[in-house]
Amino acid sequence: HREGDIGEFTRSGAPVRFGALAWCVDTRRDVGLRRSDILLVPEGEFTIASLKLTRETILDGSVHATIRAMQGPGVRYMTDAERAQSIETMLANAPRPDRVWVFGYGSLIWNPAFHFAERRIARLYGYHRQFCLRLQAGRGSPESPGLMLALERGGSCHGVAYRIAPHHLESELDVLWRREMGSMSYQPVWAAVRTPKGIEHAIALTVNRHHERYVRGLAEEETVRLLMHGVGPLGSCCEYLFDTVAHMRELGIRDRRLERLEAAIRQ
Repeated sequence: HREGDIGEFTRSGAPVRFGALAWCVDTRRDVGLRRSDILLVPEGEFTIASLKLTRETILDGSVHATIRAMQGPGVRYMTDAERAQSIETMLANAPRPDRVWVFGYGSLIWNPAFHFAERRIARLYGYHRQFCLRLQAGRGSPESPGLMLALERGGSCHGVAYRIAPHHLESELDVLWRREMGSMSYQPVWAAVRTPKGIEHAIALTVNRHHERYVRGLAEEETVRLLMHGVGPLGSCCEYLFDTVAHMRELGIRDRRLERLEAAIRQ
């Protein structure tokens, strides 16, 4: 929490009230917790995050159920039949059905959740990563909305490409679709990516510009504000940004816009 905040801390998992805004703890001093364990709620409670985004919580439906409950009955979600049909259509249009890759540009870089046979650093042309999806669930809430990355048109983007073994395509793409495609805010496309071993074709999750959560042309100051205050059952938006930038640096990937956002939040 920020210097000067009033409050107490407990490791019991019970909520703790703070007298001022708490956000983006980036220390492990004295508490023995990982940053991913810490959930911060503006003007409210400081709790231990109870929901993790893992293969298990994706497949058992707990992530999906929590997000749906937060967004209410008015938000439409992809049905099981629609998900299966979307994956089937995607695979039917694969440039090389025996070599299916998935391009990761955000949390897929450090937490893919699906099984893969090969991983390479890759560059995608024609799209760039952008905080252009408003969040009111997951790492946001109606009271503390945030932002999530998507691929926006134009430019290029470095990330990680994952090859899925042919005999695991249906099961692993099902994990990916359950994780990312529930509210249909992404539009999956086939795109060429350049890797150290040559050009491959990968599934890239581009933003659905017709989705109600799509926001275009946000000023950097507003982006910083939403990232600083966005928080939900999966954690905070600034933690998402910090983890993405940190893992990109480990791989030798630079994104100057994301690094500027990180520097602005850490000030």
